[in-house]
Amino acid sequence: MITNSLLGFLSRAHRQPLLAQCEQVDLVESTVLCEQGERVRYVYFPIDSFISLITLIDAGCAFETGLVGAEGMQGISLALGIAIAPQRALVQGAGSALRLPAVAFRRELAQNPSLRNLLNRYLHVLMCELAQTGACTRFHHIDARLARWLLMSHDRASGDEIHLTHEFLAYMLGVRRVGITTAASQLKARNLISYTRGMITIRDRAGLEAASCSCYRVGRDTYARALGG
Repeated sequence: MITNSLLGFLSRAHRQPLLAQCEQVDLVESTVLCEQGERVRYVYFPIDSFISLITLIDAGCAFETGLVGAEGMQGISLALGIAIAPQRALVQGAGSALRLPAVAFRRELAQNPSLRNLLNRYLHVLMCELAQTGACTRFHHIDARLARWLLMSHDRASGDEIHLTHEFLAYMLGVRRVGITTAASQLKARNLISYTRGMITIRDRAGLEAASCSCYRVGRDTYARALGG
């Protein structure tokens, strides 16, 4: 049974040796899997969990630059021969994942050309996502950006309810909490979402996609072209 869609792109013959070395673990919400600047000890292939990639800036400021769910993996810098984490990896959505020690991953990467090719394409997707996020932050309104990140979280969540506080959303989008409150209130007034303390529920997925900026569709299409085609 394939539990991570990125690994699902590998043939069974190229996937099984990797899976045989993985262990399934439960990821707890808000757990830091790896700090920015620290050595990467494990790679993770999420199953029904998802991980926030956070860049730390001066004076304790931070900004989320990506999300990793079952479509990807955490620890991709190892595929470039870099054992130091470029970002903090924080569990945003609790659930299970496949975990593999960095040493075993690098050994498998050296022996498995199909895995190397797949991860090269996945790296392309992540580079595009980083560039898109930078442009999105500069040019798009917070309402549309919030809709985009809610959709990205919804894609990786196991249901319509997502545990996200306004404080964490502000942290994700790099804005003040009051800006998130205003934007979330507008989406709620349009009946696209509802929320209680610490929990956001997606009410109208199609409406939320319409409210999002084009960056959400660009990211989804980039993944499909690079990995699905």
